Amino acid sequence: MTKALKYLVGENLREVRKSRGLTQEKLAEQLEVTPRYLAGIERGERNLSLDTLDALANKLDIDSKEFFS
Repeated sequence: MTKALKYLVGENLREVRKSRGLTQEKLAEQLEVTPRYLAGIERGERNLSLDTLDALANKLDIDSKEFFS
């Protein structure tokens, strides 16, 4: 069974964050979300809209496709 898409997105977001040496708190501040919300995304507990994914990608200056690879 494959992982749910929201878990894949969360794992990839966590990898981007860590590769940049950012804490959840610091990235949440940059994304203008709460650390709790960001943690929920990273754990795959949040269902994100495509607009939200696009906004995250833009703020992180990455291609949104990177969340799915």
